[in-house]
Amino acid sequence: MAEPYHLTLPPVAATAAPPAVDALYERSRQASRMVPNMYTFMANAPGLLETYMDGYNRFRAESGFSAIEQEVVFLAISREHECAYCLAAHSLVADVMSKVPRAVTDAIRDDATVPDERLAVLASFVRHLVSTRGRPEDDQARAFLAAGFTERQILYLILSIAVKTISNYTNHLCETPVDAAFKVREWGVYRAAQAVVEAARR
Repeated sequence: MAEPYHLTLPPVAATAAPPAVDALYERSRQASRMVPNMYTFMANAPGLLETYMDGYNRFRAESGFSAIEQEVVFLAISREHECAYCLAAHSLVADVMSKVPRAVTDAIRDDATVPDERLAVLASFVRHLVSTRGRPEDDQARAFLAAGFTERQILYLILSIAVKTISNYTNHLCETPVDAAFKVREWGVYRAAQAVVEAARR
């Protein structure tokens, strides 16, 4: 694969943000007490940042997925897109806020078997939905529905994919540095540590 292109646009600092962006930053501070690095790059296109924030909040509020299921969805999409930034961020949220069992989060990150049948179906289906560009195979969709999910929730998975496409693609293009708050779950660091542990076991 050829070397990917990266944007040269700088992050929009809070001290220099135009009013429309500052209002979005304030929304972020109210919700999480921080403005993630990712937002400062998205802010170069305020409509992108606002669309991301609104879609993210509506998925959280309206999808009918539990907090744990929502995090599984975001982690699975980010893993399918190989977005290190979002894997770190959502892993920390999964650990601290959504209370996802760590074994579930780590299985998604590692492409391993998710140790919960319902969550495994959810993670598999949303990744399948991404990889097929919204054309899921009949047996995959029926397995998702048989696990107790609904067709309405498939539409909300489209919303989650749209939201994560915005964030994942932005992070690819901008090489967004992982915030200090998320470093503990940084994917590259985690993978390197796992390799060391596995090598020591041999």
